[in-house]
Amino acid sequence: MPSPYPEDFRRDVVAIARKGEAPLPRIAKGFGISISCLQNWLEKADIEDGTTPGVTRQELIELREAKKRIRDDGEDAARMSALAHAMTTNLTERWRKIADLAEAPADRPRPL
Repeated sequence: MPSPYPEDFRRDVVAIARKGEAPLPRIAKGFGISISCLQNWLEKADIEDGTTPGVTRQELIELREAKKRIRDDGEDAARMSALAHAMTTNLTERWRKIADLAEAPADRPRPL
């Protein structure tokens, strides 16, 4: 879902709020946003700037990509395991038929 406010608008509002020349409620009202919205923007900006511990947007993107890769790798491993099982079962069945043919008396019809 796209943000209702452009990134440059948020950046400008955060820069003005960080100057501390006016109280946050007045800044928020002046820009037509809620105080909680401004506080969220300030918190996110502090995390992005590294002044407050937290997960940055880039780290969040990387974590999501890593989780997707892990999930995809798990699905690939499950598919490969199923394929290996099917191949092994098929080979076991073939060897069983070969053994039956080898043990069958010459005068008896051989199984197909």
